[in-house]
Amino acid sequence: MIDAEGGTAGEPGTPRGRRRPARVAVLLATVLAVLLVAAVAVTALAFPSVAATTCPGCYGLERLRPGLYAEPGLSPERRRQVIQVAERAERRVSDFYGGRESSPDVLVCLTDGCYRRIGGGGERGVAVLNRAVMLSPRGANPVIASHELSHVELHARLGGGEVPQWFNEGLAVLVSEDPRYLSPAGDRCLAEPRPVLPATLEDWLRAASADPRVYAEAACRVSRWAGAGNGPRAVRDLAGRLSAGESFAEATGITAPAPPSRP
Repeated sequence: MIDAEGGTAGEPGTPRGRRRPARVAVLLATVLAVLLVAAVAVTALAFPSVAATTCPGCYGLERLRPGLYAEPGLSPERRRQVIQVAERAERRVSDFYGGRESSPDVLVCLTDGCYRRIGGGGERGVAVLNRAVMLSPRGANPVIASHELSHVELHARLGGGEVPQWFNEGLAVLVSEDPRYLSPAGDRCLAEPRPVLPATLEDWLRAASADPRVYAEAACRVSRWAGAGNGPRAVRDLAGRLSAGESFAEATGITAPAPPSRP
């Protein structure tokens, strides 16, 4: 019902022209809210690991201390073990780099069901978007944890710089002191590196799935390069030079031979 002022009953004195923008604003806000909810739902379904690392509690994980989450219901002893794994891994990374510039959240699953729920697969652990680390039941140990934390730390120090994937993986083996791929002393190489190591993530994943020894080959090349310089100091200097805009070849002097041409 229109009243004498051009408003409606229940809206005394409200001009008709003012009501329309308000209704449009409400409609737009409603549409945006629906789109936001849809986007969150799609992300959770398509990329559960991203959603889980963004909101660990939404996936049933319990906060053990700042930045560390694990599945609920752990005994006090198991909780202490998880905390110790994280602390030892963080210490390895900090000792190697002389401190840490990254502070990723760490999500630890001690059952396969938990790890599948947060988007994990058959890997022992994984760095997610270089801001969080997820550890499977087979990766809840200082070696795998420090391997993944090394990826995040290197990324934080590189800024916009880039390294070949073989260097990233070989360095993570070196930081984590992984005995599967490194000798404890001396030359440290357990496998001579092939002439051309995988430079892209896609090529690395393909090579590693075919032959895990590629980790030992990459670790060999990185350890020899670092040993010829100043060990961890050489890595820190490299990250600074790459962050300043130098190329990997310029900063390291490492130029891989061209891969053989395909017939």
